[in-house]
Amino acid sequence: MPYLPDLFRLAMWLVRERAEAEDLVQETFTQALQSFHRYEKGTNCRAWLVTIMYHTNSKRRRAGSRLQLVYDSEERIAETVAYEAPTPQEITEEEVLRALRRLPPQYQGVVVLADVEDMAYQEIADALAIPVGTVMSRLHRGRKMLRAELAGYANARGIGGARLDEDAAASSSKQRGGKSDAVS
Repeated sequence: MPYLPDLFRLAMWLVRERAEAEDLVQETFTQALQSFHRYEKGTNCRAWLVTIMYHTNSKRRRAGSRLQLVYDSEERIAETVAYEAPTPQEITEEEVLRALRRLPPQYQGVVVLADVEDMAYQEIADALAIPVGTVMSRLHRGRKMLRAELAGYANARGIGGARLDEDAAASSSKQRGGKSDAVS
């Protein structure tokens, strides 16, 4: 094979491992034999083989970098997802509407169409003339902002975690016989 040493040297430079370089050269010659009917006589054969090698190497790298699915147990997946506390059920409709009105308009519209009107992502995207990815992003951020607003209302009424933390601090302080750090 006339250009084998040149192609092997180039393959070593591309992949840096002997076994992979040998595989790359072999795949290059296999592709060249399969595509030999495309080779034009009188052109640079070495350049043609190098082009095939670059394309073959590129395909191999792309195939190697594709996303691979990992199968994990539900418990392990649950550990990686951030916990977001549910919205308390004791909040009134007026408070929800007030919190919804406080969202920026671009998030407000998407949240209303998705959660109140029960529209699908594609329907929302068509209605607002925005990409589906933007709908998904705005819906996620809008819901997150809405939860934060509602948590503020809940905490003000003693429903959420801030009031409970103050009560726990006061009771543990009384058990030690000291004064509470909670503001009265």
